[in-house]
Amino acid sequence: MMEKRWIRKPAPDAEKVRHLASALRVNEAIVALLCQRGVCTYDEAYAYFRPALTTLPDPLLMRDMDRAVQRLVRALHEGEKVLVFGDYDVDGTTSVALVYSYLLPLFGPERIDYYIPDRYKEGYGISEAGIDFAADNGYALIIALDCGVKSVDKIAYANTRGVDFIICDHHLPGAELPAAVAVLDPKRADCEYPFKELSGCGVGFKLMQALSDNQGLDETPLHEMFDLLAVSIAADIVPIVGENRTLAYHGLRLLNDPHHAQRPGLDALRELAGLGAGLLNISSLVFGFSPRINAAGRMGDAKRSVAMLLAATKEEATEKTGVVDKTNQERRGFDTSITKEALEMIEQDSTHRTAHSTVLYKEDWHKGVVGIVASRCLDKYYRPTIILTQSNGKATGSARSVVGFDVHQAIEECADLLDQYGGHMYAAGLTLPIENVDKFRAKFESIVAGRILPEQMIPPVEIDMVLPLSEITPSFYKLLQQMEPFGPGNPNPVFESERVYAATNSARIVGNSHLKLALTQDGQHTVDAIGFGLGEYHERILQGAPFNVCYTIEINEYRGVKNLQLRVKDIRWVE
Repeated sequence: MMEKRWIRKPAPDAEKVRHLASALRVNEAIVALLCQRGVCTYDEAYAYFRPALTTLPDPLLMRDMDRAVQRLVRALHEGEKVLVFGDYDVDGTTSVALVYSYLLPLFGPERIDYYIPDRYKEGYGISEAGIDFAADNGYALIIALDCGVKSVDKIAYANTRGVDFIICDHHLPGAELPAAVAVLDPKRADCEYPFKELSGCGVGFKLMQALSDNQGLDETPLHEMFDLLAVSIAADIVPIVGENRTLAYHGLRLLNDPHHAQRPGLDALRELAGLGAGLLNISSLVFGFSPRINAAGRMGDAKRSVAMLLAATKEEATEKTGVVDKTNQERRGFDTSITKEALEMIEQDSTHRTAHSTVLYKEDWHKGVVGIVASRCLDKYYRPTIILTQSNGKATGSARSVVGFDVHQAIEECADLLDQYGGHMYAAGLTLPIENVDKFRAKFESIVAGRILPEQMIPPVEIDMVLPLSEITPSFYKLLQQMEPFGPGNPNPVFESERVYAATNSARIVGNSHLKLALTQDGQHTVDAIGFGLGEYHERILQGAPFNVCYTIEINEYRGVKNLQLRVKDIRWVE
């Protein structure tokens, strides 16, 4: 089993904790968690626990927003046709569903449509085929969502065809911005919008918010879109702080409101994912919703995911969701077989095994799953990873990275070998000539080897605090739940308990490799626990050795009975 690096967060100022605990009248351990996250006053705690829509920044603070709204209003009042164009992943398809469904009542079905590029024929982002479709069918304006900020040549082509663009993106811009009517991207160097980490769907939402304000429209239809925003925020792994946390909070409230009519597509997806009637959280959306929505784009036609999200009735949603789920099952087959092949390539080649990075290429791997395979290889070997395959005569693929290492920057330094690239610090995409793959592998490895720190190649477990098992009660867990939504920037707290034992006859192996046991401390307090993939610790635990354990706290439901359970992340033996 891969060694993990335990990182204990510094304890917050004890006086601040006591003062806030007294003001809030809650457990000091909970208040210590808040202070670690920069929430140290009563007002900050109130804003944290009750994120208010009134705190959302004015969309007009975003550079070019005024120009975008003016162009959209012109299209609305002059009878022009608008095409909503989006990327084929979850963020892109939710963006398209949000913007299209909001504009549909304003423009009418004859003047608005949506377009998702074919992953295999057109590739990522804005395509000439999409521009030609718009020009040939009388669309004067394209709203590009979750893509476009680097599409300088494509926008230049669109201008020759008389098609205007409003770009709504959240990826890092290049040195030159496209000559679009408006380029909305909070990561623009000249953009003063105060929150920089919106999802692509979030940028589309801000455009709709600005249009609504400009036209004096009722905000209710816009607030009905929070569910799509929550899904995009969860899937795109953007920080759940600031504006994202407010949007995700209200999106989850909408999804979990039993008195609110749910979006039929998401409701059908929830049922298909086996999420039942329990409360949805960010993790539910990441593991239950995202793979199925993503599958359509990975395996060919992401319009199927948009159609599912836009379904008007339960019957239509069930039909569309069934198609998307079948596609997801196909995706799983490719995912499993290609991951196995990729791991064997690493294990059987000493150069791959001992490198600081992983760059693999095989021409017949399915393009739609290379990002997933990169994540699987990273889980196994924990180093910056790029998986490439052949598409349209080029090598194309996805990159994933370890905590603290900027893979986008490393790829950017190899730009002389690439046709195009883009993405974030931890995830990126790239395309290059096949004959450059070996040169790219060598250069990328040299960059990673020269920059990555030894500790960055050991997966970290960040521990918030040491907690006695006696503190873990239903009331404590209820307070923890109030800190949701959890995600990057506001992670689910990880606790450490010291010198624990397995209760007598409780430790056993389940599902071949998982460890199930009850933990006890001081011979008194006992809590159920499970450690996925930690079965190799079983024998030593049976010998009665004490150990320290780090974990998150959750509810386990079995046959209708709910109990607190610790999800163990790692174990360390006590000498």
